[in-house]
Amino acid sequence: MALLDDAPVTCILPVKDLTRARAFYEQCLGLTPLGAKPDGKFIYRAGGTELALFPKPEGTKAEHTALSFRVADIGRAVAELEGRGVAFADYDLPGLKTIGHVCVLGSEKAAWFEDTEGNILCLHQDLA
Repeated sequence: MALLDDAPVTCILPVKDLTRARAFYEQCLGLTPLGAKPDGKFIYRAGGTELALFPKPEGTKAEHTALSFRVADIGRAVAELEGRGVAFADYDLPGLKTIGHVCVLGSEKAAWFEDTEGNILCLHQDLA
């Protein structure tokens, strides 16, 4: 067994406005807050992973998916999050077309949205 096989993972996302970001993660995504750390990070747990919102006044913006939630039924998850105010992206590109906010990519379905700070988040459902 490799050293890190059983090490818990924390995903750290930069946020410009912690109050605004917390409202999104708690009200729109429905995550339960675990609390603040002394360094200013605010922690949630999703599945077996910790999600830390890290205040960074200038922010950063990745051009790729920073975090993806694996769900059992992507259609139901999209509908529920839309009902909570989450706005999903739609694409019509060669090799990437969404229908009802969802596209099929090989062995999974995926749907993307941004948090209030511009981080790209995803829902994905394994098809196999």
